[in-house]
Amino acid sequence: MTGAARTRTGRTRTIVIGGGIAGLASAALLAREGHEVTLLEARAELGGRAGVWSTDGFRFDTGPSWYLMPEVFEHFYRLFGTTAAEQLDLVKLNPGYRVHFEGDPTPVDILAGRAANMRLFEKLQPGAGAALGRYLDSATETYDLAVQRFLYSSYESFRPFLVPDVLRRLGRLARLLLQPLNKFVAGYVSDPRLRQILGYPAVFLGSAPNLTPSMYHLMSHLDLADGVLYPQGGFETLIDSISALARVEGVQIVTGARVTAIRVSDHKAIAGVSYLDAGDQMQYLPADTVVSSADLHHTETELVPAELQTYPQRWWDKRVSGPGAVLVMLGVTDELPQLQHHSLFFTTDWGKNFGQIFGKRPSVPSPASLYVCMPSATDNSVAPAGSSNLFVLVPVPPDVTLGHGGINGAGSQTIELIADAAIEQISRWAGIPDLADRVVVRRTVGPADFATDLNSWKGGALGPAHTLRQSAFLRGSNMSKKISGLYYAGGTTIPGIGLPMCLISAEILLKRMRHDTTTGPLAEPLPARPVRPAGVFGPAGASGDPVQSEPQQS
Repeated sequence: MTGAARTRTGRTRTIVIGGGIAGLASAALLAREGHEVTLLEARAELGGRAGVWSTDGFRFDTGPSWYLMPEVFEHFYRLFGTTAAEQLDLVKLNPGYRVHFEGDPTPVDILAGRAANMRLFEKLQPGAGAALGRYLDSATETYDLAVQRFLYSSYESFRPFLVPDVLRRLGRLARLLLQPLNKFVAGYVSDPRLRQILGYPAVFLGSAPNLTPSMYHLMSHLDLADGVLYPQGGFETLIDSISALARVEGVQIVTGARVTAIRVSDHKAIAGVSYLDAGDQMQYLPADTVVSSADLHHTETELVPAELQTYPQRWWDKRVSGPGAVLVMLGVTDELPQLQHHSLFFTTDWGKNFGQIFGKRPSVPSPASLYVCMPSATDNSVAPAGSSNLFVLVPVPPDVTLGHGGINGAGSQTIELIADAAIEQISRWAGIPDLADRVVVRRTVGPADFATDLNSWKGGALGPAHTLRQSAFLRGSNMSKKISGLYYAGGTTIPGIGLPMCLISAEILLKRMRHDTTTGPLAEPLPARPVRPAGVFGPAGASGDPVQSEPQQS
């Protein structure tokens, strides 16, 4: 093939694949660094998993709905000379979330602050308040160490870890890595409800409490001490703000551009990408560098030539996927005071639930430990006055054969039955007997939709689970070992799952390209770089980019 060429300005020509939060953040950072960046997004809209769906006055976030680790968002914005307060209208939720327990008519509200939650734990189990204090001390110490030494590391070199604050904690870190979270939690509290509350963060990591290293108890620092925030207008406002930053930095964003192949020169270096534009015409765009924020399995097994795959299918055959999900979006008449902005529904035998999802013979849990988001409790813009919008997430095995969802019951029979069961469960456990009769809008999403719409491995909702073998440097590298100039970003690479992790993955990408082996966040703000005007272009090819015919074999 012909090789890629530098732009006439001498800047590195970089293509970013995927317009989710990781792709947008990567594009903005690289443009600030001086790259000439084109972002290609397959769908007509940006956001990836952080999508939005609107109908009949209801608006639903179709993906992430928890705003945790606010300092990560703040740091990202400050890199560009702005702040989260300038970009978003953030409110703190109090209660942060409500937990309903199977067979228990009295839910538990998790409050906005450490002291309040210590009092709550003490009320539920004598002595648990002080135990929570010790637990959160450990979580906060571990979290601070992770931010300064691990989360922002590309693991290009292990020499930066040979520092006193890491070395003197090696024994403790080893124990936290080898002991599962559920056993760690059991050392602090005995009440089954409190154990579930402390173990639930494993689900945020696409895993189960018995599979997740207790290192991740640091997550409890986020919800039980820091509290839970929400951006008014929904998570679409977060995507809009980061895409706006990318445009200001000069990124050209092309929607309706489905990448079909990453093209490589005879010297095993990036040459460019081939993609189908909105008119189903094949286009070719040359590049010096390609960053794929698409699902890593899709990138490696579908877009890269077989002989140049760093992570071929045999590598994935030994990995553990996070759970799949059935999503149920409901527009409901009248308000629902029985639910909070975030509500969790925990089954008594949730070990069985996790076993059904992650075990050797997967099956759909019934009843399921599920999650309900009702942003209309906080945000008047997401539903008609006096109505409620519910986003229900039912964890299921990552199995595309469960089928697709649909609108108003048009999904596959299996998906719709799972949705029916979830609605009935919420109705019964939360004391809303007429919930099903009040539904005026309904849409479901199944694992097959995650596979077709987002190219998700196995139809999973999140990506590889955060087990011991899939955490930190064991999760894989964010750079191809076989193709010069190919990098990765997003939740399926380091450091892992979630919106904050995706922002960090973009920063780690920049550090990798700089050969920066430091372990902490970059200095704020980033130096300014001269950029050219940019915008969002669609259909593909309408941006004025030098779209070319396919390169010829040399």
